[in-house]
Amino acid sequence: MSYDNSMRAAIWPNKDKKGDTHPDFKGQGEIDGVEYWISGWKRKEGANPNSPSLSLRFEKKDDAHKKGVDSAKDAIDDEFVDDDLPF
Repeated sequence: MSYDNSMRAAIWPNKDKKGDTHPDFKGQGEIDGVEYWISGWKRKEGANPNSPSLSLRFEKKDDAHKKGVDSAKDAIDDEFVDDDLPF
């Protein structure tokens, strides 16, 4: 019997956090066969210190990959623009 990881997720402290807007936690999970990246922030404003909570954001892994590809393509296109070429 193989392990079924669907409808599960896990997050860990973000070791790469460099600013207040970066997530405090990062991880991944799967919902209905779709894989997601998960980002989590500790709730600060009005949060009950006796009951800590997180704010979470889910992003489909495929969508994140497409954004990365689009950003890289845009950077390459911008880098090689040269209007002085004769052809």
